[in-house]
Amino acid sequence: MEFYFPTEFGEQLAFVSAVITTLIGLVVMFAPGLTLRFCGLQPREGKVEGFAAVRSYGGMLFGFAASALLLAQPMVYLAFGAALAMSVFGRILSVMSDGGSSLRGILLLVVVSVLASLPIAYVFGLT
Repeated sequence: MEFYFPTEFGEQLAFVSAVITTLIGLVVMFAPGLTLRFCGLQPREGKVEGFAAVRSYGGMLFGFAASALLLAQPMVYLAFGAALAMSVFGRILSVMSDGGSSLRGILLLVVVSVLASLPIAYVFGLT
């Protein structure tokens, strides 16, 4: 069995989005303390629930992006892009209602928007 690398440009962009999200998921899963510090959060002393929640989120990111890479089907890329788009929607809600318009929040909003738009653009033939 060979590793599949796409030949179409649009699918290559969706592939790159999934690769980047897979790497982000690995970092989040295996370095929850670093992730929490980057987000400006810190767990309370003696409580591990924060680390567990962050690790499970990283595992979900890794698993979903890795499945998009392994299956390489348009509907999987659509589901992957839609999930990231809902994350973008959550960040927009945070900016509008929680005052989450810090530089870090806006940067993450832009990064996730780009990661979400690439697989969606491929599925709908925009690339």
